[in-house]
Amino acid sequence: MGLRDRGVEIKTPDQIARMRVAGLLVGRTLEVLREAVRPGVSTADLDAIAERHIRDGGGTPSFLGYGDPPFPASICASVNDQVVHGIPGPRVLEPGDVVSIDCGAIVDGWHGDAAITVAVGETRPDVLELMRVTEESMWAGFAAARLGGRVTDISHAVEQHVRSQPHPSGGTWGIVEEFTGHGIGTAMHQPPNVPNYGRAGRGPKLERGLALAVEPMVTLGSKHPVLDDDEWTVLSEDGSWAAHFEHTFTLTPDGPWILTAVDGGRSRLAELGLPYGGD
Repeated sequence: MGLRDRGVEIKTPDQIARMRVAGLLVGRTLEVLREAVRPGVSTADLDAIAERHIRDGGGTPSFLGYGDPPFPASICASVNDQVVHGIPGPRVLEPGDVVSIDCGAIVDGWHGDAAITVAVGETRPDVLELMRVTEESMWAGFAAARLGGRVTDISHAVEQHVRSQPHPSGGTWGIVEEFTGHGIGTAMHQPPNVPNYGRAGRGPKLERGLALAVEPMVTLGSKHPVLDDDEWTVLSEDGSWAAHFEHTFTLTPDGPWILTAVDGGRSRLAELGLPYGGD
């Protein structure tokens, strides 16, 4: 049974190039949002900036109206102990907060999806360490991806990197298991799922034309999430703060191509001693 028989969408090089257009719009929108994060800005302000930038760039927000109940905004803005899917609103960012911003855009029917966690001014050292470990684990996942490998090679690398890093208080990092990365293309969420934990060598093969969103979510404490009454916002069970990073990527014969990174991932891949598979 091939990947297509399991509902996995394999793209042509031309279709991947079109996904890159959507990915660039997402990456540039997140750059704008990163610069906009400061004390006194509300999450609704960030949402308005994102929607305007996406539409001015020729795209449509992927998240707006998605799901049941329909998501009411163009980005997810999750603050402090909110892990993912925070609904933008009147909440004003305060010094020391962190906000995870998840952004998706559709251009000509193709999706891009990425997320960053940003500190609001200076924040606690343990939270900065949480952000570092979470982002690095995502890149460890890309580094483990090889054509002919398996999806959980990525999952295993993400988990192993997190587990290898000392916890600031001597505790254990909480790798959220209920939410995963995913396939992406003509829909935002497609098979296969990309967990952030588990044994290597499992799941579908990594083949050319497969596009995946890799998105570790890590907390300073519990790995168990709880759903807020708004039916979207996911919080850590114990109130510990969380970080979330995500990029959409594909593999070429030359290496990984990070479709939602403005430079295609070239600089970060070079730091890791990895080849760059983009244009």
